[in-house]
Amino acid sequence: MNEIEAVGAEALQTPLGPSGVSDATERPWLYSLLIAPSAVMMNGVVQGGALAYLLSEQGVRSGQQSHIIQILALPTSLYFLWSPITDFLVRRRTWLLIGSLMAGVLMAAAFHEKSLTSTTVLVLIFLSACFSQLVVSSCGGMMGAIRLERSRRVASSFYQAGSMAFGAAAASVMIAASSRVSQTIVGLIAATLIALPGFFALAAPPQEVIAESAFGEAMRRVWTEFKTTFLRWDAAPYTACMLFPMASGAAVSLLTGVARDYRVNGDSVAWMNGFFGTLLMAAGALAATRVPARMRAAVAYLSMSLINAAALVVLWFGPLRPSTYYLGVTLYLFTVGTCYALFTAVVLEFLGDSGKSGSGRYSIINSLGNVPVLYMLRLDGWGGDKWGARGLSGTEAVVGGVGGALLLAYFVIRKGVNVEIEGAVTGA
Repeated sequence: MNEIEAVGAEALQTPLGPSGVSDATERPWLYSLLIAPSAVMMNGVVQGGALAYLLSEQGVRSGQQSHIIQILALPTSLYFLWSPITDFLVRRRTWLLIGSLMAGVLMAAAFHEKSLTSTTVLVLIFLSACFSQLVVSSCGGMMGAIRLERSRRVASSFYQAGSMAFGAAAASVMIAASSRVSQTIVGLIAATLIALPGFFALAAPPQEVIAESAFGEAMRRVWTEFKTTFLRWDAAPYTACMLFPMASGAAVSLLTGVARDYRVNGDSVAWMNGFFGTLLMAAGALAATRVPARMRAAVAYLSMSLINAAALVVLWFGPLRPSTYYLGVTLYLFTVGTCYALFTAVVLEFLGDSGKSGSGRYSIINSLGNVPVLYMLRLDGWGGDKWGARGLSGTEAVVGGVGGALLLAYFVIRKGVNVEIEGAVTGA
């Protein structure tokens, strides 16, 4: 496997890794806080429902809302274009602070405008979203520098749990505040929630600064690291893990549309698929810390993706009544959270060591993971239109289950399940 060396049972039995590195010194739990600025911005304001609610308060119809949000969400797929900057000039944790502060300032400026549909507001929020993605790439680069595989797994879980929890909390706070204070104050609240957690970057573990004496030397190192990560045979199955349809979570945003078929009312849907659902996903992400670190991340992720597909079978074959919906959605959301945490672990396994270009390579790999969400949204919707409420969950269960099974078979047969990778991550 790229960049990762097995160190044997002795290393697996001790809390200390190479050069005395341990979970305590690498502080993997901190990533639940480091990702907060981006979580508030993208999972709270843009995609978490806060902006849609505020737009509806100004009389904007659903069609226009979705169009605006779709545009503002583009930075989550395109940030690999500018994210490599976080590998240069200053430390990654400094870039994280810069990204969060700039995103907060721009958000406050946007909400100071009267109409949220004005061109000025949309440009400001779009730029805020772009700056918030520097937080994501900085976190990716810093997680790639973690040396213990166990710490990487824990960091992945806390990273995803924090992303979901902070996003849901921010959306709730903004929606609740909108009926009590002015739009400008709501913007200041959003800006504070985005910018303030950025200061947690000051508590990030110190990391090596790789400095080259010349630009050419730096580019040669970057090119070597890119070749080591992407231009190798083992990159193909990892790329497939990013692009295959398993554990996409696409049904998360579509299940609310079929709740009525299960005779579930609007208040119950809002609770089940809203804040409680987010807590289920966060709990699932934290549950991923219980997966043994000696098991390869790709194998753990693909195995959990089959459990996630099985959870949808409850909605697929169960009777159309509320208890079926509650049970199926609970199992689905919990396992989606676990899959998301293990997906991040796969990204880090694919990445190897951060080296000089870790943030840029992490951003490219992570961006690929958004592709299945987009096409599974379309495919799940098609299944729902063709076969009804059961067709939606059945489509994702079948397609995701087949994709996960195929890749899992490859990794088990060709790579092996139990690979001791708790030791050191070598340099690029």
